Order: sequence, then C-alpha cells, then structure tokens
Amino acid sequence: MKTVEQKNIEIVTAFIEAPANRRVLDRTDQFFAEQLSEAFTDRHYAVDEILAQGGKVTARIVITGTHQGTFAGKAPTGRSVKITQFREFWIIDGQIAEHRGWFDTGTLLPQLQAH
Repeated sequence: MKTVEQKNIEIVTAFIEAPANRRVLDRTDQFFAEQLSEAFTDRHYAVDEILAQGGKVTARIVITGTHQGTFAGKAPTGRSVKITQFREFWIIDGQIAEHRGWFDTGTLLPQLQAH
C-alpha cells in the first residue's frame, strides 16, 4: 500500500511532466516569467528532486530548452540551456489545490552570455 506522500509525489510528477501544463508551470511572481515561454519555445520539464511531507510537495524541476527569443534583454543565442525551477504544491484529497514556483535566474543568465 502506498503512503500519502508516495501518492502525492506521483500526482505532482505527472502534473509536471505533462506537456499540457507547461504554461501553468511558467507562471511565477517573477517579473520575467512571461518571457520564458516566448524565449524557450521548445522547453521540456523534468523532475530532478521531489520531497513530500503530508500534503505538501516540493519539487526541483529542470527545464531544458533552446534560447530562441529575447529573454531579460538578451537576444536569442541558439544555445541550449538548463533552467532550475523550484515549486511547492499543496495536495488536498488527491488533487493539487495550490502551487507556486520560482526560477533560479542566477544559473540561467550566465548561460546566455557571450563566450
């Protein structure tokens, strides 16, 4: 029998990896979040690490994509990038009731610099 935590991890992992949820995962309170979908149109989301405690699930997500549009004032470079996103989910009765996230721009922006 699976624990509540195991079930919640499965729910969140399926949500993150479903291509239909990319736009939802792009949304954060960060000022540049809307630019993400325009600059990295081929992005793919994968769970890197996930932890659950009761109804709270925290995930570190790796987003891969190609810099194909302007992002944070940087013109397209055509470079492949890895973007780290952290996201917290709250699960109630087997459903995602709420979630919020943020991107690690400290590792993204250097990838867009000239070499």
